[in-house]
Formats: sequence, C-alpha cells, structure tokens
Amino acid sequence: MRWINWLQRQPDKLMPPPFRLLQIGSAFWQSRALYTAASLDIASVLGDEARNAETIAECVSANSDAVYRLMRMLAARGVFTEVAPRYFKNNRVSDQLRTDRSDNIRAMILLHNSSEMSRPWFEQLEQGVITGQVPFELAHGQPFYEYLDRNDEFDRLFGAAMASVDAVAGDSFAVDFDWGHFERVIDVGGSGGNKSLTILKHHPGLTALVVDRASVVAKAAENWAGEANPVLLGRLKFVAGDLFARLPLARSDKDVYFLSAILHGISDTDCVKLLTNLAYASADSGARVALLEFVLPETQMDLAGTSFDMQMFMATRGRERRLSEWQSLFLNSGWVLEERIGLRSMGTILLLRKN
Repeated sequence: MRWINWLQRQPDKLMPPPFRLLQIGSAFWQSRALYTAASLDIASVLGDEARNAETIAECVSANSDAVYRLMRMLAARGVFTEVAPRYFKNNRVSDQLRTDRSDNIRAMILLHNSSEMSRPWFEQLEQGVITGQVPFELAHGQPFYEYLDRNDEFDRLFGAAMASVDAVAGDSFAVDFDWGHFERVIDVGGSGGNKSLTILKHHPGLTALVVDRASVVAKAAENWAGEANPVLLGRLKFVAGDLFARLPLARSDKDVYFLSAILHGISDTDCVKLLTNLAYASADSGARVALLEFVLPETQMDLAGTSFDMQMFMATRGRERRLSEWQSLFLNSGWVLEERIGLRSMGTILLLRKN
C-alpha cells in the first residue's frame, strides 16, 4: 500500500497545477460513467466475448451511440478495451464488475454512486464543513444507520457492498494475524459473516459467532445455504445483538471479540460506550478485542486514509484516527493496546487486553 500511494503521487508532481485542479474538479465525470456501466451491468453482458456497441446497447436497452461514447471514455481510462472500432471486451479491470465473479465489486460502485450516498457530497458537503454537521443527515433528515434500518433496498445494497470489501482488501486480515491462538471469534457487527468465514477457512480449529442487527442476522444464515461448505457453515453461528447494550459474554481467554471497520463509523463518545460494553461482556475472562481499522500516521497522511476519513465525515459522526487518538479511546474505556499488527493490504489490527 505504501508503494501504491507513492506511485500515485508521482504523476501529480509532474502535472501543471491548473491541469491538476481541472482533473480533480471533473473527476466525478469518470465516477458517473463507471456507475452507469455498472448499473447497466455491461461487464456481465460482455462476459468473455468482444461485442460491438450496437449489440451491447440492444442487450441493456440503451441508445447505441450513447453506449459507444460511454464505452470509449471508460476504455480510455483503462476500464474495458476497444479491440476494434466500436468493439469492446472486458479486461482485468472491468472483469471486477462481472456479476458471475464472486469477487466482483459492482455493489461497491453502485453504493458510492447511489443517490443516497452522492447527494450529501454534491448538495450538503459545503454546509457540513461550515457547520460541522453530518452531510448525510442534512440531505436525508436522519442518521445513516437509522436510514439503513428504514430503507430495505439501500440496506441490501450496503450489505452487498460491505461483503465485497474483501475483493479489495484481500484476506491478509485472516492470515497476517495469529487467530489460531483463540478458539472462538465473536464478530461484532459482522453483517453476513463474510470475514468470519474467511477466518474460519484459514483456521480449522476456530468457531465464530456473528453479532448484528436482528434484520441482518435473520437472513444471513439462509443466504449462505448452498454457497459455502456445510462443514464450514457448521462452525458459524449468528445472533442478534445491540452494540451498545447486550453483547455475548466471553467464556475464557480463548475468545476474541472482532470488530471490522465498526469504530471508524461512530463518534468518539460512542466508541467509548461500545468499548466499555465490550469490557463488561468480557468481564474477567481474559478475552481480547481485535480491531480492524485504519491507523492514520500522525503527519504526511496519504490520499486513501484521508479520503476514507472524509467519507466518514460525509455519512457519519465517525472518523479515521491516528494512533494517539486510538490510545485515548482505549484509555477511557478500560482497554490497553497489546499489539499492533500491520497487514499487507489495507488496514491494521489493534489487539486489546483489559487494563
């Protein structure tokens, strides 16, 4: 990730400042073009074949000239390849949008460009910066997670997008940390259990308990039926819970509470409440807490970390945090940082023990 961040900065240094500013100012042209191709599911239509713009347009019920102009713009950006005049084929980038691939990130593209997520950026970001209010709440009149609870279609899209995160981040969270030291993972806010299943695949001696909203866990187990190894599913259980109230109690020091990208979406006050709740649930068992989060450097922050931080500002009362900020949260909730595990992909695992 450090290499990628360095590489991405090099063209910026060579580009004339006015052109660089124009490029940044019009970057949404590219994101909207990509969203349109993803929404029309053009990558799935192409599959392994090369097709002309007319055939693509017929398959997606669109205008052929408009499809051609859309496709050549995306091909110029490296998404799809124009193999002959007006003929396009998938490439290694557009392949990640194909719905016949289990590791596709189409849902993530649809989520970030949905009206729910784009309106706050376009309509309320400036007001949010001026007042400190959450742009999502200004645009939609309610907090992000309440909106999820009340809008089933958006909730499903959000769940699908979160399930596709591993296609971006890989499985380093499951292999770069010694989960084998434990016997049970209590996956707090684990949604459909994707990350738990990945951990279980790499560590046969483990079981996992996924804790999330009742509406999420009610569908989670049946969603995996026929999709995963039954023996593997037998080691995975789901239970409804409230992050700020009742959580499963730890049984011993062989339990580990796992929270993946949960705390960055909530305020410092709520982080302390949640961590304090975990301290109560772990009691004197010796159970640990493993947090999978970004840890921002104290200075010289990269574009990825600061962009995620602005996304948190747009949608929630959360933030990406520096290590000093994480340490302050731990100190105020009864935990101490025992180990920091850097991952080969994105993120860091922070292992906590009771203070």
